[in-house]
Amino acid sequence: MAKAANLSRSDLDSSSGSDLSVSSRTSNRSLRVVEKERRRNEAGDPFLLALKYFSEVEAGTPRIGNDVLERNLVQVERVGLSRGLPPEAISVMLDYAMSLRTGGMICVRVLKFLIPATVVPHEAVVQAVAWLCVSKLAISTQVLFLRWLLTVFDMIDSKDNLRAIYGFIFHFVTEENLSPYICHLLYLLTRRESVRPFRVRKLLDLQTKMGRQPFLLHLLSLYKVFCPELVTLALPSQMRSGFKIHNSTWKAALSAVQKRNNGQVSSDISLTLGVKHKTNSRKRKYHHLEVPSLSSSVQRNSPSSGSRKVFPLEQLNTFPQLLANLHRIELPSQMGSLLGSSLALCYLDYVQDDSAFLRLNFWLGHALHEEFLFCSGDRGSGSSSEALHLLNRLLSTQHFLQEGFSSTEGFLYKFLNVWDGSLLRPQILGLLSDIPVVPSSCINQLLFEPLVQLFFTSTLFFKCSVIDCLNNMLLKWLTWHSVYALEDGLDISLHSHTPMNMSLSGFMDSVVELVRFVGRLAAVGLQLEGCHSLLLSFILDFYETVCDMFLKYGLPLVVMPPVGVFYPALFATDPVSVDRLCYIMYRYKKNLISAKCQQKETKAFHISRQTYREFNHYLSFMVSCLWNSKMFLPGMAIEVDQELLSLSKVAKPWTSFDLIHHPAFLGYALDFHHKCWPERKEMDLNSIKAGKQWDWYLEFLFSQGFQGLQQFVQSSITRRSVAGTNDQGQGDRQPTNS
Repeated sequence: MAKAANLSRSDLDSSSGSDLSVSSRTSNRSLRVVEKERRRNEAGDPFLLALKYFSEVEAGTPRIGNDVLERNLVQVERVGLSRGLPPEAISVMLDYAMSLRTGGMICVRVLKFLIPATVVPHEAVVQAVAWLCVSKLAISTQVLFLRWLLTVFDMIDSKDNLRAIYGFIFHFVTEENLSPYICHLLYLLTRRESVRPFRVRKLLDLQTKMGRQPFLLHLLSLYKVFCPELVTLALPSQMRSGFKIHNSTWKAALSAVQKRNNGQVSSDISLTLGVKHKTNSRKRKYHHLEVPSLSSSVQRNSPSSGSRKVFPLEQLNTFPQLLANLHRIELPSQMGSLLGSSLALCYLDYVQDDSAFLRLNFWLGHALHEEFLFCSGDRGSGSSSEALHLLNRLLSTQHFLQEGFSSTEGFLYKFLNVWDGSLLRPQILGLLSDIPVVPSSCINQLLFEPLVQLFFTSTLFFKCSVIDCLNNMLLKWLTWHSVYALEDGLDISLHSHTPMNMSLSGFMDSVVELVRFVGRLAAVGLQLEGCHSLLLSFILDFYETVCDMFLKYGLPLVVMPPVGVFYPALFATDPVSVDRLCYIMYRYKKNLISAKCQQKETKAFHISRQTYREFNHYLSFMVSCLWNSKMFLPGMAIEVDQELLSLSKVAKPWTSFDLIHHPAFLGYALDFHHKCWPERKEMDLNSIKAGKQWDWYLEFLFSQGFQGLQQFVQSSITRRSVAGTNDQGQGDRQPTNS
């Protein structure tokens, strides 16, 4: 039985091995069949046959009457315009076209349907530039090639080899017809190591011969960012038109291919850096307001990416990924796409690349100027939604970076002169609050004059929005001062990417101008709106910022509110406004006392005596009015003729604005009286001032949430106890009826 068992096992093993060998042979046969089928399909694919034909076609092949050439050309053209060409096809067709094997007419035709499906191999581009150096191409064909290269620049898988031949490309800058396109290409390729003295001299010589051409000025401005000691030419701070976009030949086809490929490569060519051609029509709609999708157009582990692997921006999803690939990320040529990714903005803020900020400012400046300042009044709802999306994205970007862009600042100064106050109001005012400190010498012309015209002819809501905007602007100025002020307190760099170095005195002059301007707006606005409580609330918000400039932000400056703000707030009918005014005066006192003590110790700054006099005047009036019941009496700030007071038939008018009879607190006094004497039929509010009831009434008011009033009373008034102590101070006596 054992032998039988062993025999059966050996039989099973042999049969199992036989089955495995049969299965292996079957699998190998299937693979060979599949491979043969694939080769048969490739051999019969007209597109692959056409590519093979163009890779093998010899120079001098006749074009006229060549049906094979035409048939293969039509086949590749159909694929290029419908699905886009793969990288291998781009390499084959670009080399075939630029080598002029069948003449210049075919080269032009090929360049027009050379639409990439995914990426453009950098080897093909370098080879094409090499053909460009042979000088066999006609000038018009060279221009067409450069236009194509600028259009697909963001789709090139790696730019390192292109930068390696920077000098060869720069050689063409002297060609008058090619210079605009070469300057644009050089602008996209320039790095700090690319700037050489002889290149700067060459550009300056060209600028002398050709005049101040925008494309030369833009390239020189980038050179000046990297090496300011080499570029001594004075460049304008605002240049509206720069590199023009000539993408009309490929725009429709690229858009169709990208939609068909489900957005595998996102390259919105309408947003390539520069200014597009001005059309004959004056009607401009929001062509540049779509923020492009973030894409470096580089495939991970692409064999054509060269020795340096570039991490695709569209695959950046987490912060750890950003940290792990900081030195492998390359900024796209479409800098506007950075607005759509917080991680990309983190990278931009980390690298501190001046050229990147300059390029992003150029793109923003073009989009904002062309589509807001130079567009017609005919704006569709779709265009408005695009504008709203762009401005909201720009606002979130500036808040994320905690700074504004210089192009946005320049746009706002111009746009305020033509703005109607209603178009995209929250976004425009939000951008306005982000502008850096404006020198006092030009702040009136750039900012105040346009706002005055809008403010006094606008609605209540717009007035409140403007005051809120200016309050946010002041808050950011003060925050920048407290963060970026140097230890010696003499020089301030207020904007990390804005070349504005301002002395402390210059900064204080700008702040004083802003505070006084808001004071004038507030005083007149309250008169126009009948001291509306909503407008008064926004004004008090502003002065809550102003009163704490010394202690909270370290700025040795105290500016008191004008009488047109102080008295309407004191006589307001709502208790919240009076309470906030009390808090503001309490903070003013804290700041002035601290400033006076520090001034005696260091003598590094000086608060004017006029400021102290204004504060003492306001404080004395508030104590006399709210606490001592001395309103309208001789010697007070507000004097009214006694005959006129008698005509009013108001009993004891000097008590009309104390803490009991003040319109803002009268309701609380009535409520307190009813709680103390519920059985009384006659209302005698003066009884609240007698004995302990006065202390109880104050505690009752404080319990209602009037913390500002409580702090004001505790800091500015020495209260006499009921037991009758002799402590005397300003307003130290208990309220009386006379």
